[in-house]
Amino acid sequence: MILELVPILVPIFVAAGLGFGWAKLGYSYDTDFVTRLVTQIGTPCLVFSTLTAHPLSLERFGLTMASAVIAMAIFGVVGAGLLYLAGMHIRSYLPTLMLPNTGNMGLPIVLFAFGDQGLALAIAFSTMITIGHFTVGLALASGRASPKHLLTAPALYATLGAVAFIATGLPVPRWLANTTGLLGGLTIPMMLLSLGVSLARLRVASLGRSLFLGTVRLTMGFGVGVGLAWALGLDHTATGALVLQCAMPAAVLNFLWAARYHGPAEEVAGAIVVSTLMSFATLPLLLWYLL
Repeated sequence: MILELVPILVPIFVAAGLGFGWAKLGYSYDTDFVTRLVTQIGTPCLVFSTLTAHPLSLERFGLTMASAVIAMAIFGVVGAGLLYLAGMHIRSYLPTLMLPNTGNMGLPIVLFAFGDQGLALAIAFSTMITIGHFTVGLALASGRASPKHLLTAPALYATLGAVAFIATGLPVPRWLANTTGLLGGLTIPMMLLSLGVSLARLRVASLGRSLFLGTVRLTMGFGVGVGLAWALGLDHTATGALVLQCAMPAAVLNFLWAARYHGPAEEVAGAIVVSTLMSFATLPLLLWYLL
């Protein structure tokens, strides 16, 4: 079993470790540029390329997206209750518990563990989490709701375009498939390098709160993922993709929103670092359980 985990875990640790080492050595890494490159070009191409090259049935696609919405709703209810009991400001910390890192960590892990079909499911799930970031997450961080950011997200239109091809059964032109496949290929490596850089640059503030938030994020995510997979009667691949995505650590975008809108950015950063390190430590056990 350990030998099965090596090809899944080693690429994740090596790529993130290279990013971490790069930042610690003081080399230049323009996070804003890389984020824009991945968000505006890489991710939409990866979404379109994967969903059309390894198409899901519309029923399976819809079920995966619905499971993401249900998961976020449960995260929100349970997370708000736990934050209230802990005496923490709900609006400031709830996005950290609601919105996991399904992109930088979730996609590559699901790809290596469950292959291209698992990646297609993980992308469908991650698309809804991204929508959650630009709606619920942004509204909680800023104190106001606005669909403007969501409507300018290229990944949304890439998803709609892929669904259109899947629904009509039309073949994707070869030039389009090759182009999106080529550009989409940069996404996962850059996500992992950026994750490592973020871990090197973020600082842990209030270790007690960071441990609390990180523990809740991971344990709640695992429990909700397993429960949802059982309730929906998912097959092995779909279960693996769902549980892994639900059990990911807090997303770096939560820190960006907190910093932009004068929230508890340092404590959110601490929760991201702690939950990610905890996830690295527990990932072998999680994969052992799923595989």
